[in-house]
Amino acid sequence: MPVLRDILINVTPVATQGDLAMPVGSVCIDSRKVTKGSAFVAVRGTLSDGHAFIEKAIGQGASVIVCERLPEMMAAGITFVQVQDSAEAAGLIADAFYGFPSEELKVVGITGTNGKTTTATLLYKLFEALGHKSGLLSTVQNHIHDKVVKATHTTPDSVSIHALLREMADAGCTYAFMEVSSHAIHQRRIAGIRFVGGVFTNITHDHLDYHKTFDEYIRVKKQFFDDLPEDAFALTNADDKRGMVMLQNTKADKHTYSLRMPATVKGKVLENNLTGLFMNIDGQDVHFRLIGTFNAYNLLAVYGAAKLLGEDKMEVLAVLSGLQGAAGRFETYLSPKDKILGIVDYAHSPDALINVLATINQLRQDGQQLITVAGCGGDRDKTKRPIMAQVVCEHSDKAILTADNPRSEDPEEILNEMEAGLTAPQKRKSLRITDRREAIKVACSLAQAGDIILIAGKGHETYQEIKGVKHHFDDREVLTEAFETLNK
Repeated sequence: MPVLRDILINVTPVATQGDLAMPVGSVCIDSRKVTKGSAFVAVRGTLSDGHAFIEKAIGQGASVIVCERLPEMMAAGITFVQVQDSAEAAGLIADAFYGFPSEELKVVGITGTNGKTTTATLLYKLFEALGHKSGLLSTVQNHIHDKVVKATHTTPDSVSIHALLREMADAGCTYAFMEVSSHAIHQRRIAGIRFVGGVFTNITHDHLDYHKTFDEYIRVKKQFFDDLPEDAFALTNADDKRGMVMLQNTKADKHTYSLRMPATVKGKVLENNLTGLFMNIDGQDVHFRLIGTFNAYNLLAVYGAAKLLGEDKMEVLAVLSGLQGAAGRFETYLSPKDKILGIVDYAHSPDALINVLATINQLRQDGQQLITVAGCGGDRDKTKRPIMAQVVCEHSDKAILTADNPRSEDPEEILNEMEAGLTAPQKRKSLRITDRREAIKVACSLAQAGDIILIAGKGHETYQEIKGVKHHFDDREVLTEAFETLNK
């Protein structure tokens, strides 16, 4: 069992009181998980402040308290460590507690608005196929080699991340690929991780409910690259307007990928249809199973990162050509009878939705009708609601506005805010069906043979959150059931 002094090795305390040789049995930032001998780190969160739970943590057996503000009355027998930034300290302490696991792995972080999950998942699948035991931290699920661990956040809390990295190292993994969300960067959830590389996909309007301004959102994403060490690589999308901004102040080795201009990794889309992508990458023609220009960028990012990690170009392309993307990302289903194509996608921001709809519209044949089912999540950025409705109506033949995860909000009010952005002609081509299951069924009943249905917003999720309660709900299951009904 490590002692407190050893796990504080990379932390500079403001003040300490008590025994620094105290053994530490676990590190917790959630007071509910504290047991006898725990070190409780009081982190200020967006919804609650861990300092309010110090007394509870002591009552549950914590022997060490790490905090930014020392309590007026400090309990006897408890060691207190005051720090400047508890969130940063939590990551550094957890890293040391778990034996510095990221030093035993090559950890690559992927950040951006869209494409993080697909890029991280493809990298994991690619390196596993190339014979490297690998780990994955993603929105859809976490992997420790061939073991699946349920994901609860795009990027878990700092203690959970280091615990997962330790499991990966102990399982013999040599690589770990992780999505790095803007929330995680800002909240210092990635503190203590030694990254060997960072990949930037793109940046568009999202999470302004949290970051307040687009400039702040960009600054936070850039911070990830600013913090990379000199011996890491930074790979950015040169075709994104802010792609080169990410490299401005990084100490890492700078690289780019592009479909439109000279770059470290240069690609060209030769064919793009509903059977996949035919591309030229670094002078080599390859067919991929993934669909759409947005996936062409994801493939370039994966290929570029793999090359920077020392993998052979031809082996990488050969394996990549046969891989599927992440669950709930442009996932396709075909009705047996009428050959109606159903597409389930996680797109829940205006730009992500535009990308998916533009891809479908580019690839569909004359006479194929596009019906889109979409909603907006509750307790999230309200400014994008009217924009989302506009995008759906502008790029679809028929639009069905419905509930997503309303969370604590009234779904009818969310739909009112979506509809507020519609013109009279757009309203005429849209339906409002609050019940998401019914909305998907209606979309299927409206479709004719050969038509396309896009169900956007939830992707891989297997629940719908209403009034704080999560109910089982899977767009893919509902679509499959609706298709089976049509087939009878």
